[in-house]
This record gives sequence, structure tokens and C-alpha cells, in this order.
Amino acid sequence: MKDGEPPLDTSQVLVVSSATWSETFTKTLESTTGASVRTVGTASEALDTVRRCPVDCIVTGDALTEGTGIALVRQLQDVVPDVPLVLGTTDGSEVLASKAIEAGVTDYVPLTEEDGRWINELITRTRKALRSAQQGIARRERARQFDAVFQDTQTATWVLDPDGSLIRVNQTGRAMIDKDIDAIRGDPFWTLPWWSDSDATERDVRQLVQAARDGQFGNVVVYQSSRATERIIELSVRPVGNGFGDVSSIVIEGLDITDQATLDRNLRQSEELHRVTLSNMTDTVLITNEEGEYTYVCPNVHFIFGYTDDEIRQQETIDTLLGEDLFDRDELAETGVLKNIECTVTDKGGHEHTLLVNVREVAIQGGTLLYSCRDITKRKQREEALATLQETARKFLYTETNQEIGQHLVDDVLSVFDVSASAIYLFDVETNQLQPIAQSQAMTEHHGPLPAVHTNDDTLPGHSFVNDETLVFDDIHDADRLDNRATDLRSVMFIPLGNHGVFVTGSTAVGVFDELRQELTDLLAATAEAALDRVARESQLREQDRELQRQNEQLTALNNINNTIREIDQTIVRAETQEEINHTVCERLTDTDRFKFAWIGSVDPGAETVEPKAWAGNEQGYLDSQSMTVAASETDPAGQTGATGEMTMVPNVAAGLRDAPWRSDALTRDFLSVLSIPLVYNDLRHGILTIYADTKDAFDETTRTVLCELGETIASALSAIERKHALLTTSVTRVEFGIDDERFLLSRLARSVDCSLSYEGGIQHAPTGNNVFITVNDGDINEVSEAAADMTTIRDVTQITEDDTDSGVLRLQLSQPFLAQELADHGAIFREATADSDGTTLVIDIPQSVDVQNISQLVHSTFSGAELRRKATLEQGIERDRSSQFLTDLTERQFEVAQTAYYSGYFESPRKKSGEDIAAMLEISPPAFYQHVRTVQRKLFTALFDEKGVSDREL
Repeated sequence: MKDGEPPLDTSQVLVVSSATWSETFTKTLESTTGASVRTVGTASEALDTVRRCPVDCIVTGDALTEGTGIALVRQLQDVVPDVPLVLGTTDGSEVLASKAIEAGVTDYVPLTEEDGRWINELITRTRKALRSAQQGIARRERARQFDAVFQDTQTATWVLDPDGSLIRVNQTGRAMIDKDIDAIRGDPFWTLPWWSDSDATERDVRQLVQAARDGQFGNVVVYQSSRATERIIELSVRPVGNGFGDVSSIVIEGLDITDQATLDRNLRQSEELHRVTLSNMTDTVLITNEEGEYTYVCPNVHFIFGYTDDEIRQQETIDTLLGEDLFDRDELAETGVLKNIECTVTDKGGHEHTLLVNVREVAIQGGTLLYSCRDITKRKQREEALATLQETARKFLYTETNQEIGQHLVDDVLSVFDVSASAIYLFDVETNQLQPIAQSQAMTEHHGPLPAVHTNDDTLPGHSFVNDETLVFDDIHDADRLDNRATDLRSVMFIPLGNHGVFVTGSTAVGVFDELRQELTDLLAATAEAALDRVARESQLREQDRELQRQNEQLTALNNINNTIREIDQTIVRAETQEEINHTVCERLTDTDRFKFAWIGSVDPGAETVEPKAWAGNEQGYLDSQSMTVAASETDPAGQTGATGEMTMVPNVAAGLRDAPWRSDALTRDFLSVLSIPLVYNDLRHGILTIYADTKDAFDETTRTVLCELGETIASALSAIERKHALLTTSVTRVEFGIDDERFLLSRLARSVDCSLSYEGGIQHAPTGNNVFITVNDGDINEVSEAAADMTTIRDVTQITEDDTDSGVLRLQLSQPFLAQELADHGAIFREATADSDGTTLVIDIPQSVDVQNISQLVHSTFSGAELRRKATLEQGIERDRSSQFLTDLTERQFEVAQTAYYSGYFESPRKKSGEDIAAMLEISPPAFYQHVRTVQRKLFTALFDEKGVSDREL
């Protein structure tokens, strides 16, 4: 649809209906208007059409083949929200009209087919709907355009009501003030914070608003001085009419023209700036004609030549000033400009200057040649000095000591700066002093020998170094910190050399160090500092190389000892006896040159000595020469470890040679360092390993760590051998202990309920923890069960049997290891325990191969107040072997089922619990329970009657 044309004549109209009226409407619309009409009969066809083709208006009936017109209107609202929708119906009602309006139709038209006027009415209403939609789109476009202008980030925009009160302000305007806009909305515009800081500004803004109220356009420039910097704002006002000649609102736009105003001001100042610049810059500009006569002389000509511009003009030509034949005129004509022509001139005072001259062809007020002259006298001097500095830097590349650097520095400084005295101090970390390492002959003659100075603020060198500050004196006698008032020096510089020291240079003349000399002196000092840094880095690298070499040697030694440890581990795993383990360890440790002698001993409690059990290496009779007394000092390290239970290391046997007799015996055998390690597993001592080396400090931290881990491995292997022998022995020592310690679970539980409890060897090993069976003898089993459930060391309590209220069996699932497990780790068997409120009795079987004293030590270290009451020797026959074989052949699940059934009274007559009850307790099916019981019984009978052992058949 094109702007300015009748809406309906150029529109695309979609008619959605299968009723008879739609055909009449379509023909009439096409014949009376220029509209292009498309007709569909269903809602789905209508939706497909609007998605594919542009549509300006949709006319639909209420009754459609698929659904209703109102439903279609709701769907079209999401697809073409801006297209007007006209709903026509032959069955109109107020209810239907209400629903249509609610659905979002543009117009609702009742149709009466008997009366032909409905066609014209529908066409008229369709035309109005199109016009209304077109006007709505135009209004939205104008609103969008206004919003785009309103939200301009460069222009502040205010909207006022006809009285001049604030209605809206955009974000740019908001950012100009620190006020809540809602608090000032509705106030007269000229009173707002944007303009209230100045009466003149407020007056100008008020007049601008008043003009807009009268329908006039206008603008004004105002100043905002309330911000950090003064801003210049150009305000333009535009009255907005309502179509009847009245002002409906006022729009004011503000543009920040501060930068533009500043630019204008700068442009006005540029002429003055150029004039001042030409008068004060050091480069000089001269313009002449072809004969060399001056047409322009820069006001600053005196900076280089010492003449005023009038004196220059009085000279005949420029050749008098710059010399003849300065450039080739033909070459200039060819190139138009000649640059960097070097020449030497003499100023009014007779001093020579080196100049760089550029010559350019111009045409300025009769002048044809422009000369720009730059004085490079100091630069030439600087270049010459830098060349000398470069040579000095090359010398520094080949110096290897700080002394050489210092000497080069004091030797070369005179040729660079034409100063007579110089010296260098270097910082000595050990003495915290600045030490003079080099000084020139002139420094010695004019100042005298230089002493070392402390690194503090009391002296000039110390102050310069501590504060990292360069000190420059035109006359050093004016300095407060001068310590030698008799010095002949006057001009002196002190320059810190980083963390290395201080460089000092000076002259007997006053005011020698101008800007150029200071710069060059700093460069020389920086070059020396870099050389000192290089020497320090190279020294550090050499030290790092030495350290890396030491570390490589340590790593090689560690690899060797690790290989030895691996060989020992592999050997002791296959060992069958403690003697084999002891001898293997000693032999493997002394197979290499790292360790000279090693032996393993055990503490004899009666004699309080360490008795050798195995040894290897170059022993040279050392063990026979010593009585390894168990003592904390003045004895061999093995005796010290036996007394303390801790590792003992002697890094240097020769140190304190007269303090202990064993040291001299060890030293005569070239034993220079010793390490003694306790062989401890689960707090039980299995002996002491002592190693001797023929070098000092042979046992570094890494080696000690590895050997201590080896000690733990050896003790674990010895403990395993003990357990293995315990399973094979037929003779045991049964010991009975009395304890009174609530750290034991049964003691704590018996006292908390005041009952008698007993443990008779019932223990299960499960992934979740140990399960222990206890018998309640004379207490309420329910009360005991509740008390056990409240203990943190018990995860779960299961009641196995209940003979009566005063007895029964409980299964406790423990969260911590049980005493029986610790004893088993050392080859002992925890037979039974009985606990009541008066105390607890423990019965333990100790095989002949296990040291009774070790088990006694374990019990005493575990419980306080432990008392050995009885000890007896028992002989076990072949039944024990068969019992052990039988238990070994049971799976963990079979053992758990049989043990639970036994303690539940399943095998008693009459049975206290049925198989179904026990199966439910174990959370298995009854058939699975009976299967396990029959398997256990078969394996038991096999162990009893079949001498060849359990058959290979398994159920």
C-alpha cells in the first residue's frame, strides 16, 4: 500500500470464509475498488497465505470449515500483529461481539444476507479498518523517530508541557546533573538544576521557554559552571502543535558545544602562539632572495649567533653568516629541498658552533630561499663521548671481576668528560660497608685515600647508595654530609650502581656538570652497572651449575639406593625366615660402595643392650669392640635408637671425638657417618638397623626418608613372618590380662548398662567394618542394644537371639578396628573377653614363634592399668590344623551365615530361631540360607573325615 493513495484501492485483502456471503463480498470488492482479493476457506490456508504473501487486511467469517474465526484471529495476532482484522458473521450477538473484541479484531460487522446493504457496510468498515491501521503505523513510526531523536547520546532533550514544566528528559540530560529526575518532574524548566547556578542563565532559559509558549522557535547559548569543568550548552526550542493551532508541548534540545568553542578560542590564540614560539625556539629560520639578501629574520636568531635580528639584517648577505658555497643551487632546483647540511659558524662572542642547515625553495613576500638552522654542537660532543663509551662497554664485555670493571671505569672517565677525579665503591654484604675498589690518581691527589663507609645517611656515598639517589654538586663544600672538608674537589657527582655500589666523579672546577655531562655520566654508570650485573649473573650461573652437579650426584645416589631398596623389597617378599630377611637387608645395603657396613640387632631387655642378629660389609671387628648399651647418649647410635625408639643420625663421627668412646673405634675403621633406624610395625619394635658410610654427611634428607620407609617395610615383613609361623606352630602361650579402661568397647558398654558381657571369638570382616558377636549374660538385652546403638564407634546393632530378658546374643558392626584384628596382625589370637561393671578380663593365645613380651607391650600401650594375671603353655593337636584348613576353605558369606546361625541357636534342639528368621536377618532368601548351611556342613565333615583335605567340588 502506497502513501497518499486510498487505502483499499491499493491493498492486498485476504477473505477467509466458505460461506455464500464471501463470494458476493469478493466480487463486489473487486468491481468497486482497486483491491487485490485472495479467498481461502480454512484457517490453516489463511495462516499459510499470510506467511507466504504480503497481506494488508484480513476479512474472516466466524464459522469456518476448521475452527472459528475468533480462534483464527488469536492465531493471526502472533503472525501479523499489524494487519487489521475484520470479523463478519451472519449469527451476530453481543456475546460473540464481546469475544471478538477480546480476541483482538479491528472491527466486528454483523451480516444480514436478506438485506443487500451489508455488502456496502462491510466494504466501508474494511476501508476504515485499513485507514485506522495505516494511521496507527504512521503514529508508531513518528513515535519511533521521536524516540530515536530523544535517545540521542550526543544531544540532551527535554519535553515540557505548555506551561513550561518538565515532563521528560533523556539519558544524556540526566547525566548532566546529580539529581533524582522524579523529584523535579513538574517544576518550571528554568528553575531546574541545569540552570539554577546562575541568574543570567536562568533568565535566558526562561525567555526561551516563553517564546516557545507563544509558538516561536529559538535558541540560546548558556554556561554550566556547577560541574567540575565549565561547559557551554547551545539550547534550541521547538513548540509542538496539536493540529488546532495550540501548543501541546515544548521540545528543547541541548548540544554541548564546549569542544567547538574551545577550538575557536584555540584558533584565535594560535597566531599569538606561533609568534611566541618563533621568538623562543632554538632553531632559527632565515629567508633570503636569490642574491642572498634577507627578506625575513626569525626573532630568536640570537640563540645561535648572538646577534639581534637587526644586526643580522645589517650584514650584506647570508654568505657572511653561513659561509660561501653552502649548497649547490642546481641541486636545490632539481630536488626543491636540501637537508642536513653540516657547517661550522662563529657566533658574536667568537665561539664555534656546529649547525645542521636545511634549504628549501619558497615564494614568500619576495623571499625565494628558506634556511632553517639547528645548533648541534652539544650533540656532536655527545656523539664523541658516546663513541668513547662504546669502547668502554666493549672492554666491559671481557672483564670477569668487579675489580677490573672498577679500574676500566676510573681509567676511561677522564677522556669522556674531561674531569680529573673518579672512584668506585662496591657494597660488601658481610661488613655492611661500601668498600673503595678503584680510584684515579687525581682522586688520590685532590681528595686523599678513600676509606670504607657504612651504608647509612651519614656520608654522601652512603646516602646515595641507601636512597638510590644521584647527587650532583656544583660545589661539594656546600654539602652538609661532606666528611673531608680539606678536599680540593668542587664539582662532584655520586651515582648509585644498583645493588652493587656507588660511582663518584669530580673536578676541582665549580659547575662542571651541565646537563650534557650529567647525561653522559649517567650513561657511563649505567654501562658499568650492566657489566656488574653480568658478572653477578655469570657468578650465579656458575654456582647454579655447581648446585645442579651436586643435585645430579644426589639423584644418581638416590637412584642407586632406590634400586637397592627395590632389590631388598623383592627379596624379603620371598623370604621364609626372619634370619633370611635380616641377612638379605644387610647384604644388599653393602653391595655398593655407598655404605660400608650394616647390621641389624634387637634389644635384650634383661641386659639392656642391643644384640647383633645379622651383619654384612666391612665390619672389621667393630661389633666385638663395642658393648651396644641402650642409652640416650655416649653410645653407638644403635644403642641410642634402642633407648629413644627414634632415628639417630651422626653426620660426622669425627666431631666430638673425645665425647664418646665409640667414635674413635668407628673412625679407625673409616666409619665417618652413621644412621640408625628403628624397625617398628604397628607400634611394636622388631629390631634396629644401623648403617655406616665412609664419607661425611652421607645420609641427606632424601636418603633418610627412603631408609626410614625401608625400616617400616622390613618391620612389616618380620611381622608377617611371625604371623605365618604362628599359624604353623602347635604350641601356644595363653595369657590372661585384667584391664580397667573404658577405651575397650565391652568395658564401656558393660559399665553404661551395669551388666555382664562376653566375647568368645565371634568376628566377621566385612567391607563396611568388623562385625563382633557378644553375649549378654545378666542384663536386659534390649537396654544393652539401645546403649550400643548410641555409641559412635558402633554403626549398627542386630539382636541375634534372646533367651530371656537377661541374656542373648548381639551382633555389633564397628566403625573402628577391633582389638582382635590388631593382635592378629602380630600373630596372636584373641580368644575371649569378659566385661562387667568391675572390670574386664582378656584371654589371648600367643604362638611359640611370637614374642610374648611384644604382645604384652601392645596390650599395655593400648589400655591403661593392664595387669598380667595368668600365663600357661598349651599344646594344640592336628585338630587345630584341620580347623584352620576348614575356616580357610569357607567363603566370607559362608562363614557369616554359619556364624550367625550358630549364635542364633539354629543348631540347638529345639531351635531358637528358624532358617527363615535367620535368612531375613541376613537379608537373603531362605533357599540361599539352607544352601550355605549345607555347604558349610559338607566342608566341615570333609575336614574331619577326609585326610586329603577339602575336595575341589564347590556348591
